Formats: sequence, structure tokens, C-alpha cells
Amino acid sequence: MACFLVSAAEAIVVTVIAKTKEKKELQEKAPTADSKIAELETPKIPMSRKLKWLSYMLWGGAVLLAFEHVWHGEVVPWFPFLTAMSNPADAADMFREMATVGVCMALLITAIWVVMCLVANAIVKRSNEKTAGDQTEKEGVA
Repeated sequence: MACFLVSAAEAIVVTVIAKTKEKKELQEKAPTADSKIAELETPKIPMSRKLKWLSYMLWGGAVLLAFEHVWHGEVVPWFPFLTAMSNPADAADMFREMATVGVCMALLITAIWVVMCLVANAIVKRSNEKTAGDQTEKEGVA
């Protein structure tokens, strides 16, 4: 009935955190005297980009679920917008659905994102090790 609101609420929070983190990372990345040291660091995926992944996943799920609820007539373009809100008994069912189905879906999306970040970190780490190995071979030959 309104389970998409849970994902939408989490998406709002994650979007704000991602924007804040991105600004902070840009400030930290500003050129300093230690720029040479920063160039030697191994590349990695910024946390703000990972948070954007989660944000996109949550927004996509919320929009898709909202469309499905509109399709089935559970969300309407007039007040109170959610048909379950017009009857107190239906409202209780709606809140129960949000607490069970909505929270489970949001947690599942977040868990998939965590696995996705771990896999991405492993791929970047392997790529960095390969690049470092290639550079070592070139230095050894020269």
C-alpha cells in the first residue's frame, strides 16, 4: 500500500549524506603541498560515489513501487493520496505493511549495495596489484 515510502525516505537520507560527503571529498582533494604524495596513493572508489549507487538503487525501487501502487489504484491523485488513509482500519494495515515489507525491501537493497561495494573494492584492489606488478617488472627490466 505504501511500502515504497520507506525506500523513498531512506533514499532522501542517503542522497543528503552523499552530497555532504562529496563536498567534503572535494575539499580534501584540493591541491596542497602534498600533491605528489597523493598521486602515489593507489586509486580507489570514493565513498560519495558508492553512496550515489545506493541512492540510485533506492530511488529506482521507490519509483517502480510507486508506479505499481498507482497502477493498482492504491495511490490516487487526490487527497489523501493513499486510499488506505481514508479508513482507519486500512491505515493500520498500511503501517504494518510499511513496517514489515517496506523495511525488509529497504534492508535488502542496502545489503545488496554492501555486497556490491565489497566486490567493487576487490576488483579495484586486484587492478591496483596488477598495475603495481607491471610497474615492478618494467623497473626490473630497465
